[in-house]
Amino acid sequence: VVVGNGCSVPDLGSDVTTVDLADNLGVPGGRNVGIEASHGDIVFFLDDDARYATGDAAQRAIELFAANPQLGIVSFAIVDPDGRPMQRRHVPRLLTGDVSKASSVTTFLGGACAIRRAVFGQIGGFPAGFFFAHEETDLAWRALDSGWQIRYEPSIAIVHPANPPAQRGRTVFLTARNRVFLARRRLPAVVGAVYVALWLALSLARTRDKRSVLSGFVAGCREAPGERKPISWRTVAVMTRLGRPPII
Repeated sequence: VVVGNGCSVPDLGSDVTTVDLADNLGVPGGRNVGIEASHGDIVFFLDDDARYATGDAAQRAIELFAANPQLGIVSFAIVDPDGRPMQRRHVPRLLTGDVSKASSVTTFLGGACAIRRAVFGQIGGFPAGFFFAHEETDLAWRALDSGWQIRYEPSIAIVHPANPPAQRGRTVFLTARNRVFLARRRLPAVVGAVYVALWLALSLARTRDKRSVLSGFVAGCREAPGERKPISWRTVAVMTRLGRPPII
């Protein structure tokens, strides 16, 4: 399935379902459309500037799901086509000394993953209102709260340029706003307050465009984030045990 997010997709042959959207629904909205148009027990996601590193990626992922009924999401490695080092942000765990090590994790990479369809059936799709940034984390926290497991599997790789994240403008704004949305939607109040305060400080320290950071956090407090259904304290404990409590 190929989704044209605010554009028309050319004819790609009888094996490919194409969906043309008149408006750009954003990354999560476009993915939700693709989910609805697809079939099968496992849904794979691939951005338009990426490709699979090997031809057996799908089969290897399917074998992982078959071996573990509680496995809901598999996050793949992202390698640069020119051999540049893997980006820190492309490894969904805090400890990245050995990027070739598989592990259970608390989030995943939306453009390089496979998700069991039953996950969507149980908890719903990506939060379309986010438009861009952190929609994977919202879905991941809901999945963990429902008892699903998430695995980082670097033996399955996606080829994608190792470009640094944008430091200005709307990308910075949405990243900041959605941090607050995440806390308001998914975290117990006391944990959410720590999460927002910590990420505000980190974002201001790391990002050149301070104005977009501040305006994003303000918008996150003022705008409606959607449903509020905090994860349980049991899930907070699970995430902490996996090495990433939901404040960092």
